[in-house]
Amino acid sequence: MSESTKNEIAPAEQNSGWRKATKTPSLPEVYSTIRVPANASFFRKLLAFTGPGLMVAVGYMDPGNWATDLAGGAKFGYTLLSVILISNFMAILLQHLSLKLGIVTGRDLAQACRDHFSKPTALFLWVLCEIAIAACDLAEVIGSAIALNLLFKIPLVVGILITACDVMIVLFLQNKGFRILECLVASLIVIIGGCFAYELAISNPSVPLIFKNLLPKPGIVFNPEMLYIAIGILGATVMPHNLYLHSSIVQTRAFERNDTGKAMAIRFATIDSTAALLSAFFINAAILILSAAAFHGTIHENVADIGDAYQLLSPVLGVPFASLLFAVALLASGQNSTLTGTLAGQIVMEGFLEIRLRPWMRRMITRLVAIVPAVIVAILYGENGVGQLLILSQVILSLQLSFAVVPLVWFTSEKRKMGRFVNAFWLKVLAWLVTVIIIVLNLYLLLQTFASWLK
Repeated sequence: MSESTKNEIAPAEQNSGWRKATKTPSLPEVYSTIRVPANASFFRKLLAFTGPGLMVAVGYMDPGNWATDLAGGAKFGYTLLSVILISNFMAILLQHLSLKLGIVTGRDLAQACRDHFSKPTALFLWVLCEIAIAACDLAEVIGSAIALNLLFKIPLVVGILITACDVMIVLFLQNKGFRILECLVASLIVIIGGCFAYELAISNPSVPLIFKNLLPKPGIVFNPEMLYIAIGILGATVMPHNLYLHSSIVQTRAFERNDTGKAMAIRFATIDSTAALLSAFFINAAILILSAAAFHGTIHENVADIGDAYQLLSPVLGVPFASLLFAVALLASGQNSTLTGTLAGQIVMEGFLEIRLRPWMRRMITRLVAIVPAVIVAILYGENGVGQLLILSQVILSLQLSFAVVPLVWFTSEKRKMGRFVNAFWLKVLAWLVTVIIIVLNLYLLLQTFASWLK
C-alpha cells in the first residue's frame, strides 16, 4: 500500500473525538481494493457494495442458532417466530451503526476502542472479544463435525480435526481477492437457502399461523419455559464479532473519503446489510417453521438436538432427502462461519493490540482453542457432551455481546467522533433501548443457565 493511500484512509487522526489514531487501516491488504464506479447507475453502485452484508449475515445463521430454533419450533410451534423477527430488526440496527462507524471514521470497532479507552480497558475488551471469537469458532467446529458425522458417518473426533484444515482454504481465497471470498460466502448461503426452501415445501407448514405469529404474544413473557428459549434465540442471533467484522470490511470499497462519498457509502452499505440480514431471517425462521411443522404436536416435541432432528426428519415427513438436505445445510453453515470467523479474529487482534500475526498462525491459534476442548468432550462424553458444549458457546457469546454493543452505540452517538453523521436523536434513543434490552435479557439467560447447571 502506498503512503498516499495510507494518508487518505485514516481521517480519524484529524478528528478531536479520538484520543489517538494511527494511519494503519483495518485489513490493510484488502483496504479500498474494490472499485466503486463514480458515475454509474444506482444498481451498479449497489452491486459494488454488495458483499459485506452477506458475510455478516453468516453469523446470524451459524450452527449455534440451530439448536434454539429447533427447540422453539418443536416445543411451541410457530409462536416464537416473532422473537426471531425482533432479533433480526435489532441486528439490522446494530449492523447499520457498525458500518457507519467504519465508513465515517475509517476505524473498525476494535481500533475505535483502542483509540478511545485506556490501555487496561482496551486490553480487557480484547480478552473478552477473543474468548467470544473462540466460542463462536467452537460452535462452527462442532456444527461442521456433526454435519460430517451425519452425512458420512465420520466420528465426531475425526470430524473436529478435519475442520482444522479449512484454514488453508480461507488463506488461499483471501490471497486471490476479497471478492472471491464474498462470492464463496454468497454461494454457500444460496445452498443453505435452497435446502430450507425444499424442506419448507415438503413440510407443508401452516401459512396463516406463520403470518399470525410474526406479531409477539404476551404469553412469551409470562411462560418461563417459553421465555427462556426466546431469550436463547435473541442471544444466539446477535453476534458480537459481527460488529467488529462489519466496521472493517465495509472499508474494502474504494469510495471517496469525503462527506458526499461517505453518505453514498452508508446508503448502499445499509441496503446491502439489510437485504442480507433479511435472508438470515429467512434461514432462522425456516429452521423454526420446519421444526414446528414436523415435530410440534407429536411425540417429538422435546427435540432440540441437531442429530435427533436429522434422524427424525425423513421418517416424520416421509421424504428420503429431508434429512440429507438438512445436514448439507448444516455443513454449509459451519463452513461459511469459519470464513468470517477468520477475518473477525484478525480484525480484533490487529485493532486492539496493533499486533499483526501471519494469517495462518492467527487462524491456527484460534482453531486450537476451539478444537482442544471439543476433542476432549467428544472423547469423554460423545454426542450429548458436544451438544452441551455448543450451548455453552452461545452462553459465552451472550456474555460478551454487551461489551461490543455499548461502545458501538456510544461512539456513533458522539458528534465529535461522527460529525454530521452522528446518530439522530430518535436513533440514539432506539439504539440505547435495544442495548438495555440486550443486556437485561442476556443477564437473565446467563442466570437461568447457571442455575440449571447447579441443580
